Amino acid sequence: MPPITSTIEIACPPKEVFAYATDPGRFAEWQSDVAGVRIHGDRPPGLGTRFTTTRKIGRVEYRTTQEITDFRPPMSFAAGSVDGPLRVNATISVEPIDGGSGSRVTFTLDFHGRGAGKLLMPDVFGRIAASRAPQSHRNLKELLERGTYSGPDQRRRGAAGGAEHPS
Repeated sequence: MPPITSTIEIACPPKEVFAYATDPGRFAEWQSDVAGVRIHGDRPPGLGTRFTTTRKIGRVEYRTTQEITDFRPPMSFAAGSVDGPLRVNATISVEPIDGGSGSRVTFTLDFHGRGAGKLLMPDVFGRIAASRAPQSHRNLKELLERGTYSGPDQRRRGAAGGAEHPS
């Protein structure tokens, strides 16, 4: 299956969009299929950070560990799966528009199967992701433009939908 790419425009500066959209601890706030995220280690997310995401697909929960492979605020982020039969590489690119007061955000998901996962999984999960991504992107846009998301300090104190951070 070819990579899934989509682009949205958000009426917020790139720095704010990048900080929110690329923080794995915030994924459950805007990605409708994310049930939770556990960030490995105790440092803020950045290059080399690993995190485990639990996604709910129908009645099934699917966990995968990813590593941040590109982290160049406020422009470029990438993370790739490091385990499991289904591997996904995800990128988020943010570019300024409207003199820097807005952002054009491009998301790309590229699915690959390993072992038995090569047979069916990339196509099945790719189709599911393609159908769910537009709603997640609308959620992101709405949260950022309305300013209705909690600050990072609230998330770290255990706000609903936030990440688990080891103490």
